[in-house]
Amino acid sequence: MMHSHTSPKQPAATDGKLHCDANYDYTFKESGLMIIDTLENASPYAGLGAGFDLAFAFLRSDKPTTAEPERYDLDGDRVFALVQQYTTNPFETSVWEAHRHYADVQLVVSGQEQMGYAHLDTMTIDKAYDAENDFTLYRGDGVLLPFNSGTFAVFFPQDVHMPCVTHGSPSEVRKVVVKIRVSA
Repeated sequence: MMHSHTSPKQPAATDGKLHCDANYDYTFKESGLMIIDTLENASPYAGLGAGFDLAFAFLRSDKPTTAEPERYDLDGDRVFALVQQYTTNPFETSVWEAHRHYADVQLVVSGQEQMGYAHLDTMTIDKAYDAENDFTLYRGDGVLLPFNSGTFAVFFPQDVHMPCVTHGSPSEVRKVVVKIRVSA
């Protein structure tokens, strides 16, 4: 399926602050703060709330490099990890997606890719919400950001994202996506 895309924009400046609170709740996620960092700096993000501690403990273990590509339950359907291996896709065939009930922590373990980002309010629905798989597909403008080994992003429900995009030439990527249920 082809989706219309426009050229990515340069990243917008932010205030550079992490508004992290051990009493994390849904109002935090609605602030529009997507997170990008390296695994070596991940310790403060475990405090984002229930489930994030399990996610970052898994990502700091040997599992991301040794586990077979499949699903690993960390706390049933509330927190689980998807170990993936794939070849990146051209921008033109990649899709914008967002989730209603889960935040994603996406760690590039090896290889390189770009991930797109846009706030939900700036996008148009391309395919209606799929409740069974918790995603909606979108079209519109966003930014593309490079991700190398050891770099992760946290995407909240208002963060439309486009994973698996080729950066330069196609790359074999090993990635772990930890899904954390953040709403009922």
